[in-house]
Amino acid sequence: MAHSFWKTALIVGVAIACTVAEADTGKLLLTGGVSTIEGAAGGGLSPWAVIGSNATDGETGAAVHVTRASTKDYGLNSAGAVIGFNNQYELSIARQAFNTGITGPQLSVPNLVLKQTILGVKARVAGDAVLDSDTWKPQIAVGAQFKSLDSTGLDATLTTLGAKRTGVDVYVSATKLFLAQGVLVNGTLRATKANQNGLLGFGASLGGANDKYRVMPELSVAYLLSSRIAIGAEYRAMPNNLQVAGQAAGLGQGLQGDAWRDFFIAWAPSKNISITAAYLNLGRIVPGTTVGRAQTGTYLSAQIAF
Repeated sequence: MAHSFWKTALIVGVAIACTVAEADTGKLLLTGGVSTIEGAAGGGLSPWAVIGSNATDGETGAAVHVTRASTKDYGLNSAGAVIGFNNQYELSIARQAFNTGITGPQLSVPNLVLKQTILGVKARVAGDAVLDSDTWKPQIAVGAQFKSLDSTGLDATLTTLGAKRTGVDVYVSATKLFLAQGVLVNGTLRATKANQNGLLGFGASLGGANDKYRVMPELSVAYLLSSRIAIGAEYRAMPNNLQVAGQAAGLGQGLQGDAWRDFFIAWAPSKNISITAAYLNLGRIVPGTTVGRAQTGTYLSAQIAF
């Protein structure tokens, strides 16, 4: 099953990239970000206002990525592609497969793998991160992500909690590049109902849980050690929709969630290739089945961009 997932994702991604591979694209290394686990261009965890691929004004470009994240109890595979148009618009797709590890059997659903498809759109509405790098003006973009969680043996549990299997995130991002200082700062505000990025459904209503959209902050900071290497950190707040619903279901604090964080290093050995490694801290994910452990671990992602 895992082999089929990776094979299909890579074939689709490479096919998309090949349609624009002949474009004479020319962004500065790493200024287009890398691919997030949701497919959009940015850091590993959070979208930025930059437009994915190497395309600049008047160009069309594409990028494909594969990502593996491993924590103490869980594992996430992600693969996807992004197309950038005229350094103005971005379309992205990502397919995620989340191995629930020991949690599935404890919920009486052995071999539980949660799979999610994410379609994204983004539009730059102001500024240019590179051209405005000598001013205080940021690049600003708005975006939306349409998420759909596959049906699994967890459906009945999500229904009981009042969580849905589809949802839409809407966000605005501001990216400021201080090129002379080698510093990039991004802030994102996301309106979302997603539980653990949507892998545990969207919203919750059991026990009077707040089933409305919440605006969550995300922050990224990167420092360019050279034109090819950047280091940085990310913070992504998460809505805690399932906590009240879990308490109403008799699970105590067993569904409490926390913010996500990482410390990363990105390396671009060539114009078309970037590799990102990170230390992750995703906080508690279904702590009722993992003895309340914080889900710390590693992240590795490879991107090919044109």
